[in-house]
Amino acid sequence: MKDLHCAKNFPVVCVGGSAGGLDAYTRLLQHLPADMGIAIVIVNHLRTVATMLHEILPRFTAMPVTLITDRLNIVPNHVFIIPENHDLHVLDGVFRLKPISKPRGWPDVITVFMRSLTEHWVGKLIAIIVSGYDGDGADALRGIKEVGGVTIAQRPDTAVQPDMPESAIESGCIDFILSPEEIAQKIIQIAHDDA
Repeated sequence: MKDLHCAKNFPVVCVGGSAGGLDAYTRLLQHLPADMGIAIVIVNHLRTVATMLHEILPRFTAMPVTLITDRLNIVPNHVFIIPENHDLHVLDGVFRLKPISKPRGWPDVITVFMRSLTEHWVGKLIAIIVSGYDGDGADALRGIKEVGGVTIAQRPDTAVQPDMPESAIESGCIDFILSPEEIAQKIIQIAHDDA
């Protein structure tokens, strides 16, 4: 059941990636305006390696780029980065960090976050799977669609590592298969239609 008392109803874009994700994130952000009224959450499928995305990505966007801390307020026109070794949830309009639930093997941080969004976010959801190993995120795509969200996979031939987009496509729950630049255009279109 969604938290209907939550006043936050702007779109949230979850971008899930792993190996080769940096290439996709930079290509995507370079083509997004800073004032669309959406929040972008980059969920990089890392376990123990410290993320540097919050230091690298500000070169590619005018939006503020923030490493997520527990109870951080979710606001539009920002890019948020998951910290390593945590599961990410959303509740009452804020981010909640929890110890990683799958400490061994391939983590499923993208799936965990997308499922939390479907349960606790009232605004439009856009789920994007880009370059990476394994199939994290694919299991949550059906839920995104069931709540009226939009699902996008990076076109595998434009991905450094096509495993994750291919797994997403194989789920049968992907609306669009696009290059990072085309994904940016689709986000702009959705944000405009939602305004």
